[in-house]
Amino acid sequence: MAKETKLLSLQKHNHVFVKFAISFLVLGLAFGLLSSDSIRIVSNIEIAPLAEEKTESPVVSLPIQAPVSSPFPQNESYTSENVSVKCDIFKGDWIAEQSGPAYTNESCHVIEDHQNCMRNGRPDSGYLYWRWNPRDCELPRFNSHRFLDLMRDKSWAFIGDSISRNHVQSLLCILSQVEQAVEVYHDEEYRSKRWHFAAHNFTLSVIWTPFLVKAAIFEDMNGVSSSEIQIYLDKLDEKWTDQYKNFDYVVIAGGKWFLKTAIYHENNTIAGCHYCPGKNLTELGFDYAYRKALQLVLNFVMRYEYHNHKPFVFFRTTTPDHFENGEWFSGGYCNRTVPFKDGEIEIRDVDTIMRDIELEEVEKAAGVGSKNGAILKLLDTTRLSVLRPDGHPGPYRKFHPFGKDKNAKVQNDCLHWCLPGPIDSWNDLVMELLVNGEKYR
Repeated sequence: MAKETKLLSLQKHNHVFVKFAISFLVLGLAFGLLSSDSIRIVSNIEIAPLAEEKTESPVVSLPIQAPVSSPFPQNESYTSENVSVKCDIFKGDWIAEQSGPAYTNESCHVIEDHQNCMRNGRPDSGYLYWRWNPRDCELPRFNSHRFLDLMRDKSWAFIGDSISRNHVQSLLCILSQVEQAVEVYHDEEYRSKRWHFAAHNFTLSVIWTPFLVKAAIFEDMNGVSSSEIQIYLDKLDEKWTDQYKNFDYVVIAGGKWFLKTAIYHENNTIAGCHYCPGKNLTELGFDYAYRKALQLVLNFVMRYEYHNHKPFVFFRTTTPDHFENGEWFSGGYCNRTVPFKDGEIEIRDVDTIMRDIELEEVEKAAGVGSKNGAILKLLDTTRLSVLRPDGHPGPYRKFHPFGKDKNAKVQNDCLHWCLPGPIDSWNDLVMELLVNGEKYR
């Protein structure tokens, strides 16, 4: 009996010990999960941008060091196959990234002189270490190998103005880390070009057509005009429509050129103008002309059929500039060295008007195109680009502009983008929409 009592007592002690052990394990597991969540939360906190230098000169006096941490492993390339919820990849923030761009001006040889900020002596480098990060989903880095595999035996064209040429150079630079393209064509002014990737039989083109519709332009390469631009709002520019049947993918964009003084033609007569005092013509405004042009363009691409050929179409929204205290011709400059945070700047009125027209017309066209089997994707780069005043060449559109005179007055470029620079993230967006477009609203 005493032996049985001792055994029963031992069993009770063991039972208590087991309960205590289980409780300890549960508490340990909960603490581990809590710690894991805390680490994950901390890793997603945005690093505060470095303080912006205050200077009255458009020149940045000291280089900016790269941010001290990176939210993405260096050289990581992946696709977001696990994205399951729809989000807006055009809403987000620029976050610090230590790894920097996928290329430099030394590893890529197609950068135009005006965008080659490193070669031209820009003293700071902080603008290279930011990455676009949507708030509700991950944006993978551009995967050059996968892109070229998808584009095997295909043809792609960027159709628009010099910003489209800026964009295509960014893509060429990223792809050059896998395969160097060979230039096989250029027009007389080197504004339209075509390249070939022999290993993938992939052709990449840029077609310079700043109005997308037919226009007579009387400007030299420096933007000096000898007469008003004549725009034909009911006729597309055949420079791109005649080649359209050759393209499997296109990126179409317009915008800034419509702000220039112009005479508008419709039905073989002058319909009015934009900013033409003394001409005794009806002021129709750039917004009238831009909407007319986009309607004609989008109607063409959404209804286009050539042996049932329907290219995959991206429409990129207007590009903001960051001129301060003047325009490009009146001493305007852009000397900021860090991105704006969301809420620190608003899109300018003219860009808002253009973007609103773009969103309205693209939405209407997409409804028509879906019935015809055409694909139209919006590439809404306006809002994310307005946050990057630090990404322009500024005075470094020319080679060492202050080499001889530190106080020299030089023309600034606060519209185009340094390469490498913020425009590279546009290609991250293109790649994601190409691969996982159905996952985004």
